[in-house]
Amino acid sequence: MRIPERRVPMAQVITISIDLMMALCMFLFGRYFYKSKGKACNLLTGYNMCSENDRKSPDEEKAMCRIYGKIMTIMAVPFLCGAAIDLVKPGIGCILAWGIWIILFIWLCIKRTKLEK
Repeated sequence: MRIPERRVPMAQVITISIDLMMALCMFLFGRYFYKSKGKACNLLTGYNMCSENDRKSPDEEKAMCRIYGKIMTIMAVPFLCGAAIDLVKPGIGCILAWGIWIILFIWLCIKRTKLEK
């Protein structure tokens, strides 16, 4: 007796792949910022255009990059959860992950504005 195969729909494979790729990207960016010892500040919009007087000290740059790195690493978690949800309900997990990511991105922008004043 032969066991019937269960075929996975292509849309489900694509949404899970998107979730996992975004989780990997956010994790790698977060890790880079966290380990950069302040050098990743040059990647921040507008920060590299400031004069030397306006920039913070190297210790503050290190602390700022560590904070941003932690937040970016946390931003990978919704996509991992979204991939798990997409196994059961395709598409729902991806939509939820992007919604939560947008909220975390806004939170990061607000935190950045407060840190750089």
